[in-house]
Amino acid sequence: MACAEGLPGIGAIAVLRRNFGVWRKLLIPSLLGNFGDPLLYLLALGYGLGHFVGQMEGMPYITFLASGIVASSVMNTASFEGLYSAFTRMSAQQTYAAMLATPLRVSDILAGELLWCAIKGLISGVAIIVVAAFFGAVQGWWIPLAVPVIFLAGLAFGGMALVVTALARSYDFFMYYFTLVVTPMFLFCGVFYPLDELPPLGRELAQLLPLTHAVALIRPLLTGHAPSHWLLHLGVLLLFTLTAYVLALRLLERRLLR
Repeated sequence: MACAEGLPGIGAIAVLRRNFGVWRKLLIPSLLGNFGDPLLYLLALGYGLGHFVGQMEGMPYITFLASGIVASSVMNTASFEGLYSAFTRMSAQQTYAAMLATPLRVSDILAGELLWCAIKGLISGVAIIVVAAFFGAVQGWWIPLAVPVIFLAGLAFGGMALVVTALARSYDFFMYYFTLVVTPMFLFCGVFYPLDELPPLGRELAQLLPLTHAVALIRPLLTGHAPSHWLLHLGVLLLFTLTAYVLALRLLERRLLR
């Protein structure tokens, strides 16, 4: 029974619809942010720094960078939603408590939040692809296959963020997660340069981080190539998603049902 109770039901869709309804009121500024940030990255780094770098791994630097920024933006967007927004609903607004007064269970709430994190990450990733395509930085018939990969990456990063939210006692707690987890992944997982440039220990440690595997899948798909070792990369992202869901569920049950 414990395992069955941990599986979400149709109530997760109700949580997802509720979050979408709230977000829809802020649709325009949210989408402007999704398009504006990547535009600045591509202009400042892709064209500015790219002028000095030239090519990297056989492609223009702006192409190399754009595919990495897609993956890192999914991480940032899903993490922010799973941290600050979810914590606001759980603690400040007491939305979770109100949901639990209905037939919804903790697993429904968690699954709905996780799906919403992944959707927000997908929106951000697709927005960057659109901007990058405008500059000719991404191309090829493999691009549509990047969409499910982006969604899976959003699930992985959103799940990790929800674990931290289940432990947090204030917003300040999230700075530890960004400093110790998100920022190192952003800098050392292949977004800005190939992993081969890292020392051997750095390369080994990078393989333990989900952003490395998201970049390894998304970059080839956005540049017209089939990813190598794709089953391994998908398996790692799926493992992070499932592990984070189980852990977050246990922590949230302990916090919300005590």
